[in-house]
Amino acid sequence: MMKKNLLNLLLGCLGLLFATMLAAQEVVTDLAGRSVRIPARVERILLGEGRLIPTLAILERGDPIRRVVGMPGDFEQLDPAGYAQYATRFPALRQIPRTGRTTAESFSVEKAISLKPDLAIFGLGGHGPSPKDLETLARLNAAGIVVVFVDIRQEPLLNTVPSMEVLGRALGRRKEATEFITEYQKQLARVTERLASAKPRAPTVFLENRVGLSEECCDAMSNGLLGRLLDAAGGRNMASGVVQGAFGNLSLEYLLSHPPEVYIGTAIGARDSVTRTPTRVVLGAGVDAATARDSLVRATQRRGIAHLPTFKQGRAHAIWHHFYTSPFNVVAVQVFAKWLHPELFADLDPQATLRTFYQRFQPIPLDGQYWTSLTPAPVATR
Repeated sequence: MMKKNLLNLLLGCLGLLFATMLAAQEVVTDLAGRSVRIPARVERILLGEGRLIPTLAILERGDPIRRVVGMPGDFEQLDPAGYAQYATRFPALRQIPRTGRTTAESFSVEKAISLKPDLAIFGLGGHGPSPKDLETLARLNAAGIVVVFVDIRQEPLLNTVPSMEVLGRALGRRKEATEFITEYQKQLARVTERLASAKPRAPTVFLENRVGLSEECCDAMSNGLLGRLLDAAGGRNMASGVVQGAFGNLSLEYLLSHPPEVYIGTAIGARDSVTRTPTRVVLGAGVDAATARDSLVRATQRRGIAHLPTFKQGRAHAIWHHFYTSPFNVVAVQVFAKWLHPELFADLDPQATLRTFYQRFQPIPLDGQYWTSLTPAPVATR
């Protein structure tokens, strides 16, 4: 009888311990709508995209890569200058095992499993595994690896805040997430609330995707990527309704017969690409203002597109392409708003906003030019 009572007591204690452990675990609803039970201790993180490192840095103050055990190679391949900034500050970044290159197809499940992560952070779409990759998810699940999906790419203005909430809870960084969300919402409201009140006319915009990547014209952003941010800034994207999906081609003939009021190109050139690919717009880490503007001038002189009347009017601009994968996407909204409605947003200073984000939420300094124009911006009045 005593042995039986002792056994019952032991089983009861174990059950209580197990229940306590479960209660300590966070249960989050990720951006794919999945209910996910987060491990009580997350010490090993697998990233579905390397360009999530700056997002992770918002929450992991001090050392954003301390818990990262694996990631694809998209960061260094697609944004080499930004990657170099982080690698200089955190040399161990170069030693993190790579699980693939820049596509979901290149992602190695075997490599990911061998790294024994507690938690994998993937995006809804982009350059890594997505909710559509059912076999990948099944194999990770079978290996006991918990996966959460976030999104700052497909619907940035809708999903950046809930994504940060999910990550804050999953990583035990609620306070840090709340601090960022508060600043993010404040900066977004500075544009959206004023537009809602003033209701200005929306000028037509040609948003050219990855300027200079191809000799062909003209790859346009439409219903996605930076197109969402353009909509929020009070612009009328001329590719919407013409180009299906997030991006696609507009013919040069269409562009010349329907000239936009404003041209905005996205820059994928880094500082060292000026001589190798002179038709690319150069923006980002380490780029000075003169180099940035000169690259835009060259891009507007390309054969065919140079005849756009928009260029002669000086209403041509360029912006860092990677804002579409950045949690600081609200800065691009402010930049667009100032370009499209200069009088309404004369007092808005996107550069100060970006500086604030870096000073408060990044472990590296702000160094570089992230947007440029053919003509100087109007002087702000206060």
